[in-house]
Amino acid sequence: MTRRLAEVAKKVGVSEATVSRVLNGKPGVSEATRQAVLSALDVLGYERPTQLRGERARLVGLVLPELQNPIFPAFAEVIGGALAQLGLTPVLCTQTKGGVSEADYVELLLQQQVSGVVFAGGLYAQADAPHDHYRLLAGRNIPVVLVNAAIEHLGFPGVSCDDAVAVEQAWRHLASLGHERIGLVLGPADHMPSARKLAAARAVGDVPDEFVARAIFSIEGGHAAASRLIDRGVTGIICASDPLALGAVRAARRKGYGVPSRISVVGYDDSAFMNCTEPPLTTVRQPIEAMGRAAVELLNAQIGGTVVPAEELLFEPELVVRGSTAQAPKA
Repeated sequence: MTRRLAEVAKKVGVSEATVSRVLNGKPGVSEATRQAVLSALDVLGYERPTQLRGERARLVGLVLPELQNPIFPAFAEVIGGALAQLGLTPVLCTQTKGGVSEADYVELLLQQQVSGVVFAGGLYAQADAPHDHYRLLAGRNIPVVLVNAAIEHLGFPGVSCDDAVAVEQAWRHLASLGHERIGLVLGPADHMPSARKLAAARAVGDVPDEFVARAIFSIEGGHAAASRLIDRGVTGIICASDPLALGAVRAARRKGYGVPSRISVVGYDDSAFMNCTEPPLTTVRQPIEAMGRAAVELLNAQIGGTVVPAEELLFEPELVVRGSTAQAPKA
């Protein structure tokens, strides 16, 4: 018991006597301090006293599909910082191949009596993926916010970058440079953001099926998909993520084509270090700061008891022109 008091007191920055008052339900402690002590108990892995177990922890699950794509650590930094400012402690849940699944993480978070969950990428974006764990959260009335396009009927509020505007910006940029044979490297067919991007591209230009290549979201996936498009004669490639775009650049070079002298490539996200690649990557920037803070505001409103409509807030992207795009090669 003494060790527990000392560890929690050190974690929160208060005296052991204050921690003891919280654990024993004694008065004389501010609500903010009381919540900080309870959160520290959860983080350190100690059980709450029996009389306090009915309350949800001041913990918020932050579920990410991976950390290799720099966009996800960027979202984690913004969302985690905004949660901390509200006295909420983020619990980072990152999926790994063959590791803990998204559904398993949800079970663990429910055991910890979390106050809410933010998903920044995940199975909610794939129509053919299992979704029972989302329905479990809804059934328990756990506040949830989804970042970037989800399938319909899940019933949670979300914040998304406008995929249609993103593709329109990229397409018009390549078209203005004289590119007529523009291809797309997208995620799986059931991936909602990719479906939105394809629909937007077909609304502004001619995109035959052979100019659409599907890939897993990785540099290797982008390399394989872009290789197929280059063999089919495209001169401009719009990619659904920056790692896919880096794979497209590599594919062009492996075939002996210069970027951007022969093949122009546009990424998506403007994640870290894209201005340091060779060539620096032209990409469409997601407003990560604004989206992350909006997600936390929506979650905190639900935690506070406000009914938040299951609507999607769309944020405007921004085309960032760098060195991976140029005039189309002359025939």
